Amino acid sequence: MLTTHRSRGAIIASAAALATLASTLVPASASQAARAKGPVVSTATTSLGRILVDAHGHTLYLFEKDRNGKSACSGACAAAWPPLIATAKPRAASGAKASRLGTTKRSDGRVQVTYNHHPLYTFVKDTKKGQTNGEGLNAFGAEWYAMSAAGAKVEKPGAKSSATGGYQPSLSLARA
Repeated sequence: MLTTHRSRGAIIASAAALATLASTLVPASASQAARAKGPVVSTATTSLGRILVDAHGHTLYLFEKDRNGKSACSGACAAAWPPLIATAKPRAASGAKASRLGTTKRSDGRVQVTYNHHPLYTFVKDTKKGQTNGEGLNAFGAEWYAMSAAGAKVEKPGAKSSATGGYQPSLSLARA
């Protein structure tokens, strides 16, 4: 009987050791996978010059209504200007500076990527790489600008913004 009891003890000890080993390996793998899935901010050359883009090559914009690193764009605004959301640490690539990347918590609880303390957005009318259809638009209470790798707004030379910048949210976006 004593032998059987010792065998059970050895099996239980072995199982516990394997469980401990597995628990130390899984979080490391999960955190590595999470890091690899963070949004990528890089630069690309467009008609505006070298600007920030997301992993799909879509222009990243700043909204002049944002203050103190916090987004002032939600609801219909966020439907037209989708925020760059982070589910893992954002990463800098080709021309973007990692030291300028950060995040901010949105009013809906999601985490938005910032660059030089500006929350980043894409624009629904930029459907292809390199498009800058949102540049200089005045919508949802302020102007929108592409961003340089230095973290500053990029303006078209000699461009004047109009009251709406040619963009009016559709009824479906306004109700979103």
